[in-house]
Amino acid sequence: MSSSLAAPLTPTVAGVGPGEVAPGATSFLARLVRNPSALIGTLVVGAIVAVALLSLVWTPYGPVTLSSHVLARPSLGHPLGTDEYGRDELSRLMAGARVSLYSGVFAVVVASLVGIPAGLAAADLGGLASEGIMRAADLLFAFPALLAAVTLAAALGSSTTTVMLAIGIASVPYFARVTRSAALGVLSSEYVLAARAYGRGRLAIVRRHVLPNIAPTVLVQSSLLFSVAILAGAALSYLGLGTPPPSSAWGLMLEDAQHNFLATDPLLSLWPTLAIAITILGFNLLGNGTRDLLDPRLRSR
Repeated sequence: MSSSLAAPLTPTVAGVGPGEVAPGATSFLARLVRNPSALIGTLVVGAIVAVALLSLVWTPYGPVTLSSHVLARPSLGHPLGTDEYGRDELSRLMAGARVSLYSGVFAVVVASLVGIPAGLAAADLGGLASEGIMRAADLLFAFPALLAAVTLAAALGSSTTTVMLAIGIASVPYFARVTRSAALGVLSSEYVLAARAYGRGRLAIVRRHVLPNIAPTVLVQSSLLFSVAILAGAALSYLGLGTPPPSSAWGLMLEDAQHNFLATDPLLSLWPTLAIAITILGFNLLGNGTRDLLDPRLRSR
């Protein structure tokens, strides 16, 4: 009896039969190359991260350094030109990548640290406890994220951390709902029922069975929130409620260029707009591609 219950404890990956070796790193890279969404997303996000890390130690000029080369056109000395204060646009874009990545990471960490445990608890406990957790999430969901960001910015002052804290808190219900839905499917599977009959505790089942199986879904949700956080941070900075000047946030760059020089020097508006759009596209592609690569059901198709 014990042997029949012990067999299903570890779920098998779709497409891997008894005695076969699960796909390793080489197989994963091969599938990555064959998946255009994952490949392009990885390259774009990797480039953004590389630029952000490089800006920590080197930029062509100081991002906030003033010069006499005001509104200079693109040239060898200034590949993307300069703004009205003579600040190098390429250097400011590189520094702005740091701000954008920090925004996304902070919002995702806040939302996941609260939302994932709440969703797991709601799925595992069930009954009144589950209803209470999800109704609390619904109440939080009813409060708009941007309104929460504006409220916190007005109360605590404008900063990247304040805005992303509001975005992260407002995104907790999304993580809770997605986690609960995915966890319920895993908890109702045969191998989890067998693990319970075998005497596995709740925490062991969650750690060994639930978390690995819901990871692709959570990663996709994280990538989507990353994009939302970057866009919200840029929008609030554009409105003067996010990252304060003289920071090189992309939203601030866009606001300065659009209000003062859209007709006379449209390139100043083009660079931060492209940076925001490419970054958001990269994270969306990476999230969708990661789901296809890591979800055994989608991979088997």
